[in-house]
Formats: sequence, C-alpha cells, structure tokens
Amino acid sequence: MSSAHPRWGAPRLHGELLKLGLRLVQATLANYMVRHRKPPSQTWRTFLENHAQELVSTDFFVVPTARFRLLFVFLLLSHTRRRLLHFGVTAHPTAEWTARPLVQAFPWDSAPRYLLRDRDPIYGEPFPATVHSMGIHEVLTAPLSPWQNPYCQRLIGSIRRECLDHFIVCNAPGLQRTLKSYFEYYERSRTHWSLDKDAPLTRALPPPEMGRVIELPPVGGLHHRYERRAA
Repeated sequence: MSSAHPRWGAPRLHGELLKLGLRLVQATLANYMVRHRKPPSQTWRTFLENHAQELVSTDFFVVPTARFRLLFVFLLLSHTRRRLLHFGVTAHPTAEWTARPLVQAFPWDSAPRYLLRDRDPIYGEPFPATVHSMGIHEVLTAPLSPWQNPYCQRLIGSIRRECLDHFIVCNAPGLQRTLKSYFEYYERSRTHWSLDKDAPLTRALPPPEMGRVIELPPVGGLHHRYERRAA
C-alpha cells in the first residue's frame, strides 16, 4: 500500500488499515513505510524542462564602471532556444522602464504562458500588472534562490566570463554597444551544449566544396567564428 501511494503519509495509511480491521500503532507503521528515493512531485528542474516551449525569464545584473558607478542590465530570455528577446542598460531602473520591453517583445497574441523572475523590489507594481494584462502567469522564485532561475544565471555568467571581464566599462552607451556586439555573437555563432551544440539561431552546415575555412573576429576580435567561403 505504501509503494502504490507515495503521497500517502503514515496517518492516512494507518486509517486505511483500521478500516481493514488491522489494528497497530501508527508509529510502528511509520517505521515500515517504503522510503521513496524520488520526490512525490516533479522537481523544479522538471518543471522548467516541461514548460521550456512556453517559458521566458527575466533578471538584472550590475556592472561597475571605471568611475565606480553602477549600471543595471535587464535581460529577457526565452527558454526555447536560449534566445535573448531584449536587453536594456540604465543607471536608474524603474518599474515602468522594466515593464515596457514586455509589450515590445510580445506583440498581439505572441505572449508566453509563464514568466519566471525573482522577488527583486525593482519590479514594483507596474511590472506584474503588465504581465497580468498580457495573460502571462508569473512564477516567482524563492527568496535568495538564484539557482531557481538557472537559464538567466547561466547567461549572466557567460556574459561576464566571455565579455565584460575583458573590457573596461566607461558609461551606459559604451556598455550598450559592447553587449549588443556580444549578443549578436551569442545568438548567431556561439554553440550551446543544451542545443545539441548549435547556436540559438541555427547555423547551417556548409559542405566542404563551398571553399576553405576562414576566421571571422566578432566582439572586436575577442571571439572567433569559423565559416567556409569560396576562394
């Protein structure tokens, strides 16, 4: 009975046994219950995988400048192909500024079913109001649990390691240009293990007869893209 009903606890199992005329102490029953290795409900990772086609996530990260000012970068990421739908840079983020990209990214009836975000007070009231008006269901992560928003966190880590750690940021326009160049490389050239080693925007496989392999230097030469071009 315990194996067939992993959600049942000792009190419910005890009640069923009493109805069968089997009388024993509940504490004794608890000692002999089957210990299930898997949780009775799906894990958070399973939820993210099940709804990847209809889930987007948002997050902020902070970039210090050469003059010790703080710039805030806002990301809106689609889980389907790890595509970045929008990014913005500002020194003074507001709830209205944060909510505006949602309307621009999802016109008409193209809004996803779920939006995953943390509980940062920077979102304020306008952001959830805009999400609700678009028919999107908000999924809030637990407090102080960035691991529950793994796709955005992984992207932020890639941005820092592969781009920002190699530049000196002076101001918001300069950071905007640098990130725009990196995101073009990220979407069109950078391969992802989770996408079967393809880029978010699928890269065609050129046949060898197209020509020799050449090297293209995106992001100011920080990275490289290899293509076949006719001689």
